[in-house]
Amino acid sequence: MARPYSNDLRERAMARVAAGETIRVVAAALQISASCVSKWSGRLRLTGSASPGRIGGYKPRVLSGAHADWLRQRMRERPFTLRGLTAELAERGLRVDYRAVWEFAHREGLSFKKNRRCGGADPA
Repeated sequence: MARPYSNDLRERAMARVAAGETIRVVAAALQISASCVSKWSGRLRLTGSASPGRIGGYKPRVLSGAHADWLRQRMRERPFTLRGLTAELAERGLRVDYRAVWEFAHREGLSFKKNRRCGGADPA
């Protein structure tokens, strides 16, 4: 992943914009894209700073607590499909992605295996 531009460059660009130069002129003078200067300018207006936001970080799992307990029990009760579980969770008020349900099932070691007899063509 690319690193953000330095705060020094951002401050110089914003000082020039505040002095009345156009975004394109500032971008050409500092050899950066006009969209960078435009985004920094918008960020400065919204937050009061042109500094970059955090990159990356930890996002807690959505399927935890009572929802995880319910899902574990549901997966053990009867056969399931991941898309079906996603729909059931949505009915219970928790909108999750298919991938989140897949990762939960994988983490729990639960999966629905097809019979070998359900295979494709008849072995003639």
